[in-house]
Amino acid sequence: MLPITTTRLTLLPLDLPTYEALFAGPTELSQHLSIKVPAVLSEFGMDIFRYTHAVLADDASEGPWWLYLFIHRADNALAGVGGYKGKPDSAGMVEIGYEIYPIYRGQGLATETAQALIDHAFEHPNVLIVQAHTLAEMNASVRVLEKCGMRFNDAFDDPNEGPVWQWKVVRPSK
Repeated sequence: MLPITTTRLTLLPLDLPTYEALFAGPTELSQHLSIKVPAVLSEFGMDIFRYTHAVLADDASEGPWWLYLFIHRADNALAGVGGYKGKPDSAGMVEIGYEIYPIYRGQGLATETAQALIDHAFEHPNVLIVQAHTLAEMNASVRVLEKCGMRFNDAFDDPNEGPVWQWKVVRPSK
């Protein structure tokens, strides 16, 4: 599993040894990756890490289609987490998600990350659509997705999040 590189970030896919360090705690993850790591890895909790670890432990080929750690190279520090929500489906769709830590917000890193995930997905010929979800309100995430060429696609109630908006971008034609 290769990292994705942007202007300021390295998006490092989580492998099993990195998950083990992550579950051991911030100090262990910091030592494992030789970077600075915040005390809280996600404001959304650890469930996503446990779930994606189980998926990867069951099938290593899933690795590139799940979580990445966003490493800010100049600061040698973890700046966020995110990635994909699984392999492309039968329609060629993948979904992205991302979280930039508060200290790094407002610097364009969310846009840089989302665009890198979209571009990386479209490097795979079977990916035709990249989508994402936001809360059903104008907010920073909406602006990020619009900057990345995503367009509003649908609105619905998510059982966990409540009202959400769905955004998507279709593979550019050649």
